[in-house]
Amino acid sequence: MVPAAFAPFIEQRPFGVMARAVLERFFEPGHLDDLFRRTAVAQYERELLFSSVVDLMQGVVFGFYPTVFAAYTKRQKTLPVSDQALYDKLKKMELGVSAELVRDSAKRAAEAIDELGARHPSWLPGYRVRILDGNAPAATEHRLEVLRDTWAAPLPGKVLVVLDPELGLACDAFVTPDGHAQERTLLDEVMQTIRERDVWIADRNFCTQEFLLDIAKKLAFFVIRQHGSLKGRLVGGRRFVGESSTGRVYEQAIEVSHGEQKRTIRRITVELREPTRDGDLVLHLLTNLPDSISAIECAELYRKRWSIETLFYEVTQTLTCEIKTLCYPPAAMFVFCLALTAANAVAVLKGAIRATHGEETAENLSAYYVALEIKQVHEGMMIALPAEQWVIFRTMSLADFVIQLKAIASHMDFDLYRKSRRGPKKPPRPKDQYKNGGHVSTYKVLRDKKP
Repeated sequence: MVPAAFAPFIEQRPFGVMARAVLERFFEPGHLDDLFRRTAVAQYERELLFSSVVDLMQGVVFGFYPTVFAAYTKRQKTLPVSDQALYDKLKKMELGVSAELVRDSAKRAAEAIDELGARHPSWLPGYRVRILDGNAPAATEHRLEVLRDTWAAPLPGKVLVVLDPELGLACDAFVTPDGHAQERTLLDEVMQTIRERDVWIADRNFCTQEFLLDIAKKLAFFVIRQHGSLKGRLVGGRRFVGESSTGRVYEQAIEVSHGEQKRTIRRITVELREPTRDGDLVLHLLTNLPDSISAIECAELYRKRWSIETLFYEVTQTLTCEIKTLCYPPAAMFVFCLALTAANAVAVLKGAIRATHGEETAENLSAYYVALEIKQVHEGMMIALPAEQWVIFRTMSLADFVIQLKAIASHMDFDLYRKSRRGPKKPPRPKDQYKNGGHVSTYKVLRDKKP
């Protein structure tokens, strides 16, 4: 049982309590320092521990503090280093450590979600589904001396993220500090994680003969949109399969090859009722899934690929995953990976809601209102409940921890966290021709508006 002092916050701000409890358990300092020591290659610890850096930067990512320096100022009396030492630590953060932080958080979050019994229904029973997509963090400011002579936007790097849709977790990340790098250059690292009976779903940017054939060679499967550069050799005629939720579905065999490797796979064509945001009316999907999984099922699998875009949206809109003042690529990539770990922590909270209130309630939960509560309540809650009172969540068993999460979640008033549903978008109205420096008086426009 948690101390009685927690009761007012559990009653009125349950998400604030659950978020802090999850962070306390999954980012325990000793565990983080062990992770750093076994993963780091060149970087070392002296006075500033890795766990202290994660704790400070989590405050920025969750929005408890507006800047890195503001977070440092709050901890100035407890941190044994200068602010410059902190920035030096961030700018040299190893990419492997950042990526391992994501993997470790996903592993620990998965254990909690499984203990909650809160997995989403499987997209394809008997298979392990993975969604792969890339993200390019926004350009930073021109603070570095080498950037002050250019107007060009400084790009801090790129990240490939793997989503486990059954758990709702970012289970892996592959990072490059080169903002101009092609995402495909990271596919060799992705290949090391592919297992037998995996199903990898990705957009056309990842459609290369080598990647497709290497997946099949590992006895895994793919549903990937065909890139224009991958021609292949069509085999036989195209046949109509049926109607999906988005359009008419056809299927045809296609032969792809790379070097001495050659394989005949399925090419599924979807003639869309409405164009994509890029204006495409036809999608060609390549898959090596067995014929027992229909072309319509494969098309639906690809359609649900957009769930990873929801993850990216929540990371960018409700968390601070991009800090424009951190211009060194290792620092920027560390912050983005830390935001993914924060998203995994939020996934545990959603799991507790599913376990307590059901799938439908969790699906209609607003990530914005949840994040807003966590930000608003944190400082006051930590004054009323100092850090030492939260240690209880580190030491209790996983079963007891899950029981506490469900007990806290039972106090949620869902009306306070419901998503706001908007109506259909209206086409934009025509505007006057743009004039540089032009302006209008809102008062006069309203005054002269015809009734």
